[in-house]
Amino acid sequence: MSAELIPANPQDLMVIRNVTPKIATFSVPFSRFGKIRIGGRGTLVKLSSGALAIFSPVALTEATKAKVTEMGGRVDYIVALDIEHHIFISEWAKQYPTAKLVGPGGIEEKRAKQQSDPKIGADKFDVVFTKDNKRQLRIGDEFDADFEYEYVDGHTNLELVFFHKPDRVLIEADLMFNLPAVEQYSRAPEEDRKAAGIADTLFQGVQSTEGEPKWMRRFNWYLAAKDRPSLNASIKLIDAWDFATLIPCHGDVLEGDGKEVFRKVFKWHLEADK
Repeated sequence: MSAELIPANPQDLMVIRNVTPKIATFSVPFSRFGKIRIGGRGTLVKLSSGALAIFSPVALTEATKAKVTEMGGRVDYIVALDIEHHIFISEWAKQYPTAKLVGPGGIEEKRAKQQSDPKIGADKFDVVFTKDNKRQLRIGDEFDADFEYEYVDGHTNLELVFFHKPDRVLIEADLMFNLPAVEQYSRAPEEDRKAAGIADTLFQGVQSTEGEPKWMRRFNWYLAAKDRPSLNASIKLIDAWDFATLIPCHGDVLEGDGKEVFRKVFKWHLEADK
């Protein structure tokens, strides 16, 4: 159940800040399996049209709603960034019922199996990307004016990755971590910020971008890839985008050096088939 995975008091623990004047992040503590501290993050973007898009939404608190209002109030797009990041889709869709729901293939089927969870409704997604349609399917002219996007069907979690062209910002979920999740745990009690055991300590090292990230490369190459040629092609397409900042769902935001770190982490994929 989702209640076991998320903080009971997200309002007290959430860090809300603007990465750019048009992009705000909502960062919260989140522990995978209750033991591995990876953090969680939603990203709110104001389009050139004035509409708002929320990516990987987190809990809809009073502070979250206030930030939405501050940025214009019109949420027209709610995006599940992969097959795992969808717990709060329903409460955002209820609050903003005219918003278009966007997600990866299989998202509706997965949610249909989780209807015993009170947070997960039977919402109909308006745009669903698949391996077959991803080169033709578009979200809409208003959205596409500001974004490039890629459906990474070669990744085990079926990632959707977005490039906000005006601010040169990449937004993604599980394609790439940047642990430790310092910002996301910055308002958590001190005991929650400490290492939670050997599994936590090991995962922090595997998903760190510091230095030469050999373990992170191995994780992405051997474990995260379910179709490596397709994943390689997606990574190369994303690398062609002119982003500088990278906003992951798990770990700290890479401000200014996002492209450099992305290339370092995905070196094997970028050099494949050369």
